[in-house]
Amino acid sequence: MEVFYYFVFGALGSIVAAIELSKNNRDRINTTTAFNSFKNNYLLVYSLMMAGDWLQGPYVYYLYSQYGYGKGEIGQLFIAGFGSSMLFGTIVGSLADKQGRKRACVTYCITYILSCTTKHSSEYKILMLGRILGGIATSLLFSAFESWLVAEHNKRGFEQQWLSITFSKAIFLGNGLIAILSGLFGNVLVDSLALGPVAPFDAAACFLALGMAIILSSWTENFGDPSENKDLLTQFRGAAVAIASDEKIALLGAIQSLFEGSMYTFVFLWTPALSPNNEEIPHGFIFATFMLASMLGSSLASRLLARASLRVENYMQIVFIVSAASLVLPIVTSFLVPPSQVKGGSISFSGCIQLIGFCVFEACVGIFWPSIMKMRSQYIPEEARSTIMNFFRIPLNIFVCVVLYNVDAFPITVMFGMCSIFLFVASILQRRLMVIADKLKIETRPTFREKDAEMEPLNA
Repeated sequence: MEVFYYFVFGALGSIVAAIELSKNNRDRINTTTAFNSFKNNYLLVYSLMMAGDWLQGPYVYYLYSQYGYGKGEIGQLFIAGFGSSMLFGTIVGSLADKQGRKRACVTYCITYILSCTTKHSSEYKILMLGRILGGIATSLLFSAFESWLVAEHNKRGFEQQWLSITFSKAIFLGNGLIAILSGLFGNVLVDSLALGPVAPFDAAACFLALGMAIILSSWTENFGDPSENKDLLTQFRGAAVAIASDEKIALLGAIQSLFEGSMYTFVFLWTPALSPNNEEIPHGFIFATFMLASMLGSSLASRLLARASLRVENYMQIVFIVSAASLVLPIVTSFLVPPSQVKGGSISFSGCIQLIGFCVFEACVGIFWPSIMKMRSQYIPEEARSTIMNFFRIPLNIFVCVVLYNVDAFPITVMFGMCSIFLFVASILQRRLMVIADKLKIETRPTFREKDAEMEPLNA
């Protein structure tokens, strides 16, 4: 079955290369030297931040198990991470809007470096503290950097459409290429050099420190709400009112929570789905394949976003439907393919079919990230961007905590079915968002009488 892995990986790599090489002038946007310098600086920092995050991911569970903790205790540590992101994330996001997004990005680096440092201790309380710090850092990673980018992009007077270039490149690098390289680098540190499971965390701290130095030396500060007399509670209230009073923002938050909740659930489910009888599967190679599929999705997204005639609200409906169908495959194969009773061995035939479906889902993830960033830049008000974005993560973190707590209570097919339903609901909500956006566009379009009024001074 190793031939199958190499076939899938090679096929995805060839498609990504073909898409990148086949881009023509229609798929590219003409920009300026100043914007390219700004974009490259942000992409360098974002890549370092994501390297610090991806280096840790594959070894968190393994490190805890090496310290002698069981599945239940490790599950509690993971719940603590998502719980802290839920409890403290919104507060930290509000402080980012008020105190400055650059400061929030630096806080992310410091918080995550401290979280990496705690991994040198085997004491449960210290590891729990590390998970709490990691949860806070995750909230900052997915809100402060994007908020700084959008505000700084607008402050410098760059074209709004150019944001899509930075978004798609950031996902292509941060969630694709950097993820693959981080996995390979971590494997070298732990296996080839035999430095132990803590080594990737030390390497992550180094990358984070380097990124922080670049932020401190080259980034300028920007803020959300310019009013200095608003306290934290007032900011929360303002963000909640913005979500409740604007259906577009509420729909966007629901869509994001449904998709990301399904995505994080998939992260926990793909291993038991592909190895139900403890089959020997190459986790690192499969992870790299998923990241390559995500790169494929981000490459497609860059071409879609570059076309002014194609709106993001339109094609995302299809993306959600395709992602929902891809997660139905484990349910379909459980009925159509007889389950194997052989323990161990290589991946089964049904596992091969599911792997292809999972790669399709990861490609949808690659399209989702730059597209949702684009929609957030259009619909979320600048004065409370970080606060609102972290409000969106509250139901997401609640959902993931519930799934983690009850992961053994339901069959894996039920969990995948639930995720598929969520993604289908997301497509319905996306349809509603498109209808509202179209209606708003028609209402704000100038009438013939208004156009004539504008032309009267010229005619005079």
